[in-house]
Amino acid sequence: MSVFRPAALALALATALSAGAYAPQAQAANAPAVDIPYESFTLPNGLRVVVHTDRKAPIVAVNIWYHVGSKDEPAGRTGFAHLFEHLMFNGSENNPGEFFTPFKAVGATNQNGTTNSDRTNYFENVPTTALDMALWMESDRMGHLLGAIDQKTLDEQRGVVQNEKRQGENQPYGQVWDELGKIMYPAGHPYHHSTIGSMNDLNAASLDDVKTWFKTWYGPNNAVLVLAGDIDVATAKEKVAKYFGDIPATPTMAQPKVDVAAHTADSRSEMTDNVPQSRIYRVWNVAEYGAPDLDRLQLFAHILGGAKSSRLDKRLVHEDKLVDNISAGAYGSQLGSNFVITAAVKQGVDVAKVEAAIDEELEKLLKDGPTADELERTRTAVQAGWIRGVERIGGFGGKADALAECAVFMGDPGCFRESLKTLTDATPASVRASGETWLGAGKGSHTLVVNPGKRVAIAEEPAVTPTPFKTPKVDAQYKTTASAVDRKAGVPMPTSFPDLKFPQQQHATLSNGTKVVLAERHDIPVVQMSYEFRGGYAADPAGKPGVASFTMGLLDEGAGDLGPLAFADRVQSLGANLGASAGLDSNSAYLSALKQNLEPSVTLFADMLRKPRFEQADIDRVKGQWIAGIKQEKANPNALVQRVLPGLVFGTGNPYAAARTGSGTEAAIAGLTRADLQGYHDSALRPQDATLVVVGDTTLAEIVPVLEKHFGDWKAAGKSAASAAIPAAPAQAKPRVFLIDQPGAVQANIFAAQTLPSSGDAKTVQYDMANMIIGGDFTARLNMNLREDKHWSYGARSGAGGAVGQRLWMASAPVQIDKTGEATAEMRREIADYASGKAPAGAEEVDGMKKILTLSLPGAYETASAVMGTISGNVLYGRPDDYVFQRKAEIEAMTPEQVNAAAKALDPNGLTWLVVGDLSKTEAPIRALNLGEVTVLDADGKPVAKK
Repeated sequence: MSVFRPAALALALATALSAGAYAPQAQAANAPAVDIPYESFTLPNGLRVVVHTDRKAPIVAVNIWYHVGSKDEPAGRTGFAHLFEHLMFNGSENNPGEFFTPFKAVGATNQNGTTNSDRTNYFENVPTTALDMALWMESDRMGHLLGAIDQKTLDEQRGVVQNEKRQGENQPYGQVWDELGKIMYPAGHPYHHSTIGSMNDLNAASLDDVKTWFKTWYGPNNAVLVLAGDIDVATAKEKVAKYFGDIPATPTMAQPKVDVAAHTADSRSEMTDNVPQSRIYRVWNVAEYGAPDLDRLQLFAHILGGAKSSRLDKRLVHEDKLVDNISAGAYGSQLGSNFVITAAVKQGVDVAKVEAAIDEELEKLLKDGPTADELERTRTAVQAGWIRGVERIGGFGGKADALAECAVFMGDPGCFRESLKTLTDATPASVRASGETWLGAGKGSHTLVVNPGKRVAIAEEPAVTPTPFKTPKVDAQYKTTASAVDRKAGVPMPTSFPDLKFPQQQHATLSNGTKVVLAERHDIPVVQMSYEFRGGYAADPAGKPGVASFTMGLLDEGAGDLGPLAFADRVQSLGANLGASAGLDSNSAYLSALKQNLEPSVTLFADMLRKPRFEQADIDRVKGQWIAGIKQEKANPNALVQRVLPGLVFGTGNPYAAARTGSGTEAAIAGLTRADLQGYHDSALRPQDATLVVVGDTTLAEIVPVLEKHFGDWKAAGKSAASAAIPAAPAQAKPRVFLIDQPGAVQANIFAAQTLPSSGDAKTVQYDMANMIIGGDFTARLNMNLREDKHWSYGARSGAGGAVGQRLWMASAPVQIDKTGEATAEMRREIADYASGKAPAGAEEVDGMKKILTLSLPGAYETASAVMGTISGNVLYGRPDDYVFQRKAEIEAMTPEQVNAAAKALDPNGLTWLVVGDLSKTEAPIRALNLGEVTVLDADGKPVAKK
């Protein structure tokens, strides 16, 4: 469950380009027509239903949006909509207990709920045979919830939400959006307060408040249900009427009027936080969701600061070198939207100089508008983002989300088509005009600068008593229909499930020795590929930590005849995504190409791999950005742990002691030379030892000649670097405890770690199952204890990443800082009781986790990227093509005895504990536990001398 901040981040252009999420986007005239066809109907009780058929996988996305968010909260009850989202996951009258339980039993995927300023939604993908179960569950909490909510449930979820709030505020720059909401919208405006609300208001919420809120907002007439995937409208009509038709409507609540609250003058404020560099946030209030101006402002933002070669990037990153990164975006909301520029100021640079440069670039674009070339490149990139986005039926930003969003905010599930037309028809003049209307003279912005310093908590206003509220009468037009569903009989669980289907893999070998693996996927006109090389940051040469990641990250900073900006322009003009990165044991280069632009995209991909420029000016620029990124990692508690904990577990000198961020150290990165990068490239990227995984809209006969043309004569330029042996970590006879100070932190981040055998070990799947019991799922023991029972944490989990050598297993829990000692003790008890056999996994518990891991598989490979990731893992670990089937069979056959035997690999006496938090509040309770020797470390993992 999550809450978006800032409020109502409409699935915007920048998100679509980077992650393939939905946004109302343009289609180039010569692009393939990619639409979301749908049919819709409305029940007599007012429930609007939208159906989209997509038969590529035997799953149905169930997505329900309630038109209520934090904008609808009365004074004194901020955070109520989000609190209620959590309450609705705690069971209903006819299915008490965790809402997740039946879904876990059928292998649901992409299940969650979110709240923003304008709406609350719940979604899950279920096997087709489990659709009745999902509709029964969603309808039971819509029509039969109140009897399941008691004071205990309210107190529990209140605590969880408050820890979610602490978790957000505990991140670097984590208080920014609370502050900006108050500044950008006047008191009394629905957007003045944050979606997550205030601690005081959450504490003041009563059981009566909860029941009134539910009876007011959560009826069928205030909801939209989208069913997308393996379903048709006739089936939907029958099943939705059966489960939802007898639920009475609730009052018809008026929506607040559109109120952009545009500023008429610029303003400015500053705050301090425990961060390594200043960050500038400049915000305008702009046109509401659905307004054509907002679509054009998304284009304007992308041209200004939404691409690697945008105007702000070119000026402030490449030319003046004033910032480490900068971005611009337009984020849509129902009553009014935000246009935001964010800049990370280089250390030592005057913030005022950065602000002045931003002003100059903005004024130029407002005065002259974009060039025709800038607009066309952006249009192509947007079209590509749209095509990639419609591959997914459910989850965040899938097709079901797009249809629901349009239906809720515009009353038209196909509203995205109007946005497509607006953006397709956009001209340089119309984009400039929209910018001038909302960002020009007389339209004020606010600039908030966060500077390094002491974190100062934002003072909360005291809770006030809400104005008494009388529920309006229900509109007489809404009627119920009789239902034959016997809810006392319980949830209708399926008795059969779809079979796992995984694309057949085809094989070839290029002239350079590279093995090609192809999995065909023809549902969207996109071809993806990943060139997989052995190596990774575990193989970084001695004294050069980070060289693998740095070199791979620099490959797309210019290649062949194109410098970094020209290369980025070319990528954008093709609608391609490409890049390279290093993992623990491998390096990989990635391309996602539109089918229509496959040949030129592969040409660019080949240049990136074979002819990186490694210009000294680019190396120096990226070094500065990289080192700033390392400093940011040290300010973020989770990233900090990823840097420090591996070295504590594996020991100095072990290749796996490297920071799991792969970023190296400031000193090592500063010392890298062009010769280091070229040498690493020539020795590590060896095509004769590599595999190229291809997934998408192509055939072996079509793709191999293209690959042969561009890679067939590629030979490694350097000698192969000796493969670093991965020695076993030293055995640990007793627990060790390490503390890192994070002054002002409102949470403690608790980690416990040890090693497990390699991913190639014969018992790997058994270890994975043993982990599922303790912390591998929402319903696992650690989370049910620390979140659902104690409500000290927003979430506790455990897991081990894949590795050629020993795997690093970690259990983690961010907890409210006054519960540091108690939470650590609970984590140790859970692990010890499980590993020792005092609290073994039972047959029912093991069976539940088996279902989660196996029944979810038919829906797990909906996207080409999911297929590609699995095949790449098979390549790295030497697994056969049918490994997904072998693993499924092994899980299905596993016994509780095998699971409990594997659990003995978890050694409570061999744990390394690391706690990051305010030392003045964590050290004493941790020492009082007597877990083991306690050492205080700095952010580099070095012992801090005792004062």
